[in-house]
Amino acid sequence: MKPEKKYRGPCPCGSLRTYEKCCQILHEGGWPADAEALMRSRYSAFALKLEPYLLATWHPRTRPAELELSQSPRRWLGLKVLRHEQGADGTAVVEFIARHKAGGRVQELREASRFVQEDGRWLYVDGDIAN
Repeated sequence: MKPEKKYRGPCPCGSLRTYEKCCQILHEGGWPADAEALMRSRYSAFALKLEPYLLATWHPRTRPAELELSQSPRRWLGLKVLRHEQGADGTAVVEFIARHKAGGRVQELREASRFVQEDGRWLYVDGDIAN
């Protein structure tokens, strides 16, 4: 699931590592150790418009058929993780703020995302968006 264009530079997820040593590993087939790592890699996938990765890491129960990211005018600007709570039952919540620009305006998306671990792999289920 490599990006169409080779991306070089800091990882979009905000980890302060290079993309090559961070989310690229996951985008090319690795699986994250926890829900926060999955959420960060999904943010990077949105920034790089990696629809196949996003769909593959979305729980089948809530996954859309497609995302059409190539049509999106959004340019993702930054990610801040606010909290990561992992339950003993194989579930987790990651709350974050993602900044993006569309139509000349910078906007923030604040979400508390829910994740579940199945067969040793973390999957995004859904999230509550705060206004």
